[in-house]
Amino acid sequence: MLKLNALKFEKVWGYELWLASTHKNGLQRDFAEYSGGEYPLLVKIINADETLSVQVHPDDATAVALEGAGNVGKTECWYVLDAKPGAKLVYGLNGEHSSGELAEAIKSNSLERYLNEVEVKKGDFVFIPSGTVHAIGGGLRLLEVQQSCDLTYRLYDWGRPREVHIEKGLKSIKENPLLRVAPFDKDFECDYFSLEEIKVSGAYSAFNSGKKESPRDTILFFILEGSGRVRGGETDPGKAEKTPAADFKAEDIFALGGKEKITFMAEGARIMKISCGQK
Repeated sequence: MLKLNALKFEKVWGYELWLASTHKNGLQRDFAEYSGGEYPLLVKIINADETLSVQVHPDDATAVALEGAGNVGKTECWYVLDAKPGAKLVYGLNGEHSSGELAEAIKSNSLERYLNEVEVKKGDFVFIPSGTVHAIGGGLRLLEVQQSCDLTYRLYDWGRPREVHIEKGLKSIKENPLLRVAPFDKDFECDYFSLEEIKVSGAYSAFNSGKKESPRDTILFFILEGSGRVRGGETDPGKAEKTPAADFKAEDIFALGGKEKITFMAEGARIMKISCGQK
């Protein structure tokens, strides 16, 4: 196993912690070496003191069309780690609107009337397929699991003097059927990633049967809540000696490579297991 150390990026609205990344814009070299190359996902914590811009991410085909070969889209999801009372997200549009209507609303600073706002609380889960218009409101701390992509088209920035990407953004919008925002219910799966919440009372062990040093087979374990001890597999199955146990706490994250074992020992801890999907 490998405990990952986050990379912090300050933003005008707060900050991001890149927890698991082999992306060129936030490369964790030890993780890339451990997993065997380019990991298909990017896992972050987003801490929003103020509202983020209204944005959209392209799907795989649109990313290539707009940015060139080698680019991928960005389907993502959010798990709400903490939320101030009344905190909200922009989650899609509030109806069907043409590109012309949206372009005019952006230029006239009136896009708010086309946005679908949703109030969220701690423990809620939001799935955001590529092409979905969205924004994170102030007062939120989120776990984000996404494709390993750093393409963001900013449609609207609430009057802040930053660049917007109207043409590319409008080309990326898709009318996706959106899931209801609700508390996370044990597990979730899409083409790009799967999540499973694990509750530990005593001990929990997992063996990764995937290929050794295969990025796609690497599994992540993010500590949602609680603390305890964690240990990797035995150094030698023929010996009683085991690798030393280490402490863990909330928001730590561990990578488990193929043919390796991990054991968490705790009372009342909750862990999010994150795996790559089929794409």
